[in-house]
Amino acid sequence: MSLGTVDQWVVNAVEPSALARFWALVLGGDVQDREDGWAVLRGASGLPRLSFQPTPEAKHSPNRIHLDVLVGDIGEAVHAAVEYGASPVGEPVTDEQGSFQVLRDPEGNEFCLVKPTR
Repeated sequence: MSLGTVDQWVVNAVEPSALARFWALVLGGDVQDREDGWAVLRGASGLPRLSFQPTPEAKHSPNRIHLDVLVGDIGEAVHAAVEYGASPVGEPVTDEQGSFQVLRDPEGNEFCLVKPTR
């Protein structure tokens, strides 16, 4: 039994519109800026919407949850993500599950680019 389904993921952001546009470059989709300062990304890779909520504080600690983004080529995806404003954390890792690279988005939120072993 489940309590429900995911309606949206909400990310706190100092600059919601800019961060939503970064994620639109990574995941696709369309950004809608709301009058209340929120920005919403819809239609991104089959995900529920991602909403970016204004917050005055910058991020100070590691995420308790993060996105894993499936990619065809880790190196190419890292290169593109860095051009969009991401920062790599360490080196790519390969294990029996596949390969992944940890990155931070422009506001410091961690995410992984992942290429599973098939």
